[in-house]
Amino acid sequence: MLPRMDLPVMPPVKPMLAKASTFESAAAAVGASGQWEPKWDGFRCIVFRDGDEVELGSRNERPMTRYFPEVVDAVREHLPPRCVVDGEIVIAGEVGLDFEALLQRIHPADSRVRMLAEATPASFVAFDLLAIGDESLLDRPQEERRARLEQVLATARPPVHLTPATRDAARAREWFTLFEGAGLDGVVAKPLDGPYAPDKRTMLKVKHARTADCVVGAFRWHKSGPVVGSLVLGLHDEQGRLQHVGVSASFPMARRKALVAELEPYLLPDGADHPWLGELGSERRPGGEPSRWNRDKDTSFVPLRPELVVEVAYDHMEGARFRHTAQFRSWRPDRDAASCTYAQLDRPVRFDLAEVLGA
Repeated sequence: MLPRMDLPVMPPVKPMLAKASTFESAAAAVGASGQWEPKWDGFRCIVFRDGDEVELGSRNERPMTRYFPEVVDAVREHLPPRCVVDGEIVIAGEVGLDFEALLQRIHPADSRVRMLAEATPASFVAFDLLAIGDESLLDRPQEERRARLEQVLATARPPVHLTPATRDAARAREWFTLFEGAGLDGVVAKPLDGPYAPDKRTMLKVKHARTADCVVGAFRWHKSGPVVGSLVLGLHDEQGRLQHVGVSASFPMARRKALVAELEPYLLPDGADHPWLGELGSERRPGGEPSRWNRDKDTSFVPLRPELVVEVAYDHMEGARFRHTAQFRSWRPDRDAASCTYAQLDRPVRFDLAEVLGA
């Protein structure tokens, strides 16, 4: 049941989205006076506050209120009594943003949620204002919404933050490079004259793009039938152990069917040994764990002889894994699987997250 609110913009609201772009194309699209912001790596969240009633809405319109009680408390303390604010819930770890810690918060047990709220408290980074008091700002231009947001957050204190913004494309380029070391994954460009458009890709995002050669250690079946759903990827650590680093999953249906035949020579017979079967110490196996968002999702996998090498594109790492689904580029028959190690990855120079928030 939704809170008993009476706001000019009521939940649920689908957030305004961004489409992928290059830096040059984004700069040309928004013009010399476009607004640039860091691209945060957390849970997108639209905050609705009407007095003591607070609702934390997610991108898929599922409420997140129960999972972040400390954010609810921060909203009551630092945001105006009646407002709707778009932003991102993030957790600051020792070396930057910690997305894995965010995932741990999506837990059915209230006692677990509240324990983690104290151990790994989340922050809210605001970057758009949709309503204030009795006034909806959805139709107002980005330039005005930003100015109003700066006004209403003028006295806000951590864990509520106002995202940095600039109209200087050269400055945005610096952020694109520097802020990756704090766990951010790019920048977002916004036209200053645009209204807030729910569920429309009217913003432009520029993300880091890299490639890596990975071992295909397993695959998962597609939910629609006996075709490949995703390739399960691995890299060898310093001890030579094959660690799960993510998946590659964006294939047309015809390609999924063809992959079945391509992977067949690497199938392991029943009972054969595989580095991802059984216990992996502190490492989580790449299958068998239900999704926190979809408890019915099948994450089991079919093990393969860890000999096939694939080149994939990825944006950045979250700890020892790809943060997002990697994109298939090509098979690499010229590469030895044992040579696919973490050492090949480009690691960004660390950057203090506090400096991002104070940019």
